[in-house]
Amino acid sequence: MSQINILVVDDEKEIADLVEIYLVSDGYTVLKANNAKEGFEILAKQDVHLVLLDIMMPGMDGLQMCRKIRETKNIPIIMLSAKSADLDKILGLGTGADDYVTKPFNPLELTARVKSQLRRYTQFNPNSASTEEQNEISLRGMTINRDNHKVVVYGEEVKLTPIEFDILYLLSSNPGKVFSTDEIFEKVWNEKVYEANNTVMVHIRRLRGKMKEDEREEKIITTVWGVGYKIEK
Repeated sequence: MSQINILVVDDEKEIADLVEIYLVSDGYTVLKANNAKEGFEILAKQDVHLVLLDIMMPGMDGLQMCRKIRETKNIPIIMLSAKSADLDKILGLGTGADDYVTKPFNPLELTARVKSQLRRYTQFNPNSASTEEQNEISLRGMTINRDNHKVVVYGEEVKLTPIEFDILYLLSSNPGKVFSTDEIFEKVWNEKVYEANNTVMVHIRRLRGKMKEDEREEKIITTVWGVGYKIEK
């Protein structure tokens, strides 16, 4: 992927301009929109690889826009918000975002988050699938293919974001092993956990919803209360 386009949707021009300066200095191409309408126009015309999305915007807010993007695209989405409460983070992640950054933020931290999400996205982009034998795991009615980012659950393909795929692959490739939320966060996000947060739980809840876990008695992802999560053989 030679040129990487990042869409910044934020009605605060100063914030968008600051983000642009740091991202351009790292070699990215930045596309800016003041609102959701402009953002969707860019998404329709341009090949966008990651979206930085402000929550508080006039008209359609960032949460609504994130849900709409997720109807057709699995590109990484990082939410930007002045709200730091856990409930706000849960709402942001629950709409389909991959990460959540609180304003005011350190631009270097933001660019590090961007790089982390892009690494994950480019690694599991279906266009990069190899023609060689594909790396698959099959268990409990599910097949997960690491090469083409394809997940099939009881015969039905499930569309996952890169973060959701990473969590599912981590659990699937270690059947029977229980991972705490902190372990999952550190292995999937490649960051240390400095404070308690609900990020992993929100992503697993969304993952279970996509896999229709509530419709089956025998679950694929098992909760070990007070410990973490696992997938049995």
